[in-house]
This record gives sequence, C-alpha cells and structure tokens, in this order.
Amino acid sequence: MRLLPYDRNSAVNYAKKWALKRNPAYYDFESIGGDCTNFVSQCIYAGSKVMNFTKDIGWYYSDINNRAAAWTSVEYLYSFLTSNSGAGPFGISVTKSQLKKGDIIQLGTFYGDFYHSLIVSDFYNHIPIVCAHTFDALNKPLNEYFYETVRYIHIENVRK
Repeated sequence: MRLLPYDRNSAVNYAKKWALKRNPAYYDFESIGGDCTNFVSQCIYAGSKVMNFTKDIGWYYSDINNRAAAWTSVEYLYSFLTSNSGAGPFGISVTKSQLKKGDIIQLGTFYGDFYHSLIVSDFYNHIPIVCAHTFDALNKPLNEYFYETVRYIHIENVRK
C-alpha cells in the first residue's frame, strides 16, 4: 500500500462550499438522526480520495443502502480513523493545540457519549473554527458550542 498525503485544503474547501447546503450526490440524513458525520466524511473524502470498502469495519459510501456505519456514525467514524490500518484515511487522537485545518472534532456528553462531528476550517486566536451539518455552520468558533466532552482527531495520511 502506498502512503499519500491528506489534502487538507481540498477537505476545507469542500467543507466551506457545502456547509450551508447539501451535495446532491449524497443522501441527507438530517431527518433520520442527523447529517453531521455524513458531511464530515464527505469532507475527509474530498481530502483523501480513497474509501475503505472492508465489510463491517470500513469507511465508504455508494448510496444510502450501501455505506459503512463509519460514514455516518460519530462513534464508528472515530473507531475507523483511529484504528484503520488498511486503505483510506487514518488518524490519531490529539490535543486541541495539535489540530490542523481539515482535522475532526467530536462533541460529547459528560458520560462520554459522542453525538456531533465537526471539521476544522480555520483558527482564530488558537480557537478552532469549524464547519458542520445538522446544526449547519460555516466557520463557527468552537467556543460558541455547548458540550461537556470533546475529542480531537488529527488525520495523519491516507493509504491507497
């Protein structure tokens, strides 16, 4: 397998283009649980151009009925990114100060139940600026969100 760079600019450009609207190439999950992780996966794909079609544990989207759980689920996306040793993007948990544009933030409850995925589009005074779906946001400061727990995922590279 070849190691490729994650194209952070492409991921962020995609996020900014589609943050306040929906790409018709993908189903909008808003009415059936939320579209945040679907949107973040689209952004990551824009920056990686490689899906992982491994049944049950992969990360891919063909249509609403042919997709991996990791494409649309907060928890499964985290598990995929932080444990992926096959094709596609992979990352590690980091601190807020280690985040870069194109990285992922997930918000959770005090009990550690994570419920919302965001993509970092910029920084302002060391505060991550994010784009998101479900609660649509274009370049919103992270400190304007209410959450009890947060985790940060740095996308390292992509395997093809």
